Parts: sequence; C-alpha cells; structure tokens
Amino acid sequence: MTAEVQFIGRVRTQFDDLEKCPKQGNEGGKEAWVEINPEFAAGLTELYVGQSIDLLTWFHKADRTTLEVHPRGDRSRPKRGVFATRSPSRPNPIGVHTVTILEIAENKLRVDLLEALDKTPLIDIKKTPTPANLITPVNIRREDIDEITLICSKAWTRRLFSGFNGNASIRLGDACLMTATGSAKGCLEPKDFVLVDIASGKILAGSKPSSEGEMHLEIYRNQPKARAILHTHPPKILALGVLVEPAQMLKLPIFETDLIGSRMTTAPAFEPGTVELAQATGKAAMTHDAVYMEKHGLVCWADTLSHALSLSEELEHLASIHVDVVR
Repeated sequence: MTAEVQFIGRVRTQFDDLEKCPKQGNEGGKEAWVEINPEFAAGLTELYVGQSIDLLTWFHKADRTTLEVHPRGDRSRPKRGVFATRSPSRPNPIGVHTVTILEIAENKLRVDLLEALDKTPLIDIKKTPTPANLITPVNIRREDIDEITLICSKAWTRRLFSGFNGNASIRLGDACLMTATGSAKGCLEPKDFVLVDIASGKILAGSKPSSEGEMHLEIYRNQPKARAILHTHPPKILALGVLVEPAQMLKLPIFETDLIGSRMTTAPAFEPGTVELAQATGKAAMTHDAVYMEKHGLVCWADTLSHALSLSEELEHLASIHVDVVR
C-alpha cells in the first residue's frame, strides 16, 4: 500500500542553514510565517489569535534511509531507533511543531517559536489538544479562565443567563479577559475567551469579543475600582422594567431598598451592542456598581466576579418582591 502526501503550504522562517536550526522551538525558535496555498485557505476558518496549534511539516532534506541515530546528534550517546527520538531523519520525515498563533492575515499565520528550515513544506495543521495551551502566551492563567467559567455556570444555574446571552470579564492589568461572542455561559470552554486591551480595544489573544465587549471596556475606563464585570439578563428585573417606570424600580418600603436597591441606577434604552449603550453604562458605573439597561438587562461591577454575582442575585431577589407587590 502506498499513499500520496499533498503539501498545503510552506513555512517562512529566519533559518536558511540546516545546521543552525534549533533542535526544538523552545531552544531558540523564532517567530515565523506559515503560508497556506490559496486553494486550502478555507481550512483556516475558526482558527484564532492566541490558539495553540500543531504544524506538521515534511523534512525535505532529511535522510529517509536512517533507522538509528545518536540522540540530538551527540555521538557520545549510544544510538537509538529513530522512532524513539524526534530526529528529522526517518523513513517518513514528518515534523511536529507546537506553536501559538500571533496573527492571522488572509492565508497566512504568524506564529511563535518555530525552529524549521525556511521553505520547509507544510502537510497539515491540527488544533493542539491540551486545554491549558488553548490560550497563550500572554500571561492568561488557567485559574482566571476557571474563575469566569465557575461564576458563569452559577449564574446560568440561577437563571440569570439563558442560552448564549450575557457576558463576564475580569481585569488583568491593562487588559481584560472576557467571554467571547456566541459562547454558552453554562458550559464555557477555554476557546470561549478573549483578552482585550482596555485602552485601545485591541484583541491580544483569543477569539472574537462579545458584541457588548465595548461596554465592559467603558466601565473599566471610567471606574478604576472595577476588577470584574458581570452582565446578565435577570427575568424578574426585566419583568419589573415592563411593569413600572425605571425611576420607580426597587422602590419598596423595606430596609433592603436602602441597602441594596440604592446601588442600582439606570441607563437609557439604547440598542444592545452599540457605542451609545456602552458609553452610557460606563458613565453610570462611575457612581453606581449596578446599572439596569432599560429593556435589556443588568450589569454589575465589583472587586471579584463572585461579588458581582452576589449583587446581581440580591437585586434580582428585590425585583421578584417588587413584581409580586405590583401584581
């Protein structure tokens, strides 16, 4: 039986001398471009900046007759069978390189730490299966992903989210890690996150931000105390917004109104995802840590996502009481 391998592109690296190529990417590999032939460009769909991928290359200058080698070319070490090494010399000289996508430009990928010889043929690209590597190398910690995943799961269980609506974020220095567009908050995966620069809105890693990502950025820009933001669609708060005027929401003759209800203000009924809504909410967050966006939902900021969730729950509880009173 025989098989034919079709090259789908090539890598363009800074190494034009085979003898000077590093043994591994983490031993001197450099940024490089991966060029995909136009007829295979559609295969890049859904890859994203920050994703870890495996490049499969064809070592076209390797010796295909070799079956034993000195590990890493060190002749002081006894020979091993090539299948027990990562030597490029082997019957089918396929290279496997785990890299991170730094940029996507049409049919080209800019990647980090690639050690291959310039113009090495490319035979395939696969998603790296290790979950912890799905978003790198910009100091996104797995615990940050886990924190957002846990809080969103709790909010979904408590019916503050449904389906794909709502979003969450945490501030990480000059950037924020937020849920990506189209992500189901009850079962988030590592691919469902995006790191965004707060000042510029530039995507630093991950996939596409939520359509309301600008709202998160405006709150962080206007409220330096905000370390975490949770935007939900609480059914009782939304129902109350239909039953009474926004200015009268949570106005109840109970102590919780002063303790909790007073922490919420309102933003006008701008279209969701618009700059107008983002700016209005960001301005409102300067004086209140909860903002009811008319006809849309609730956003709370706090020092932690857990505290933002707690405030959301308390406001939703007050709203349920108010709905019962009105009815």
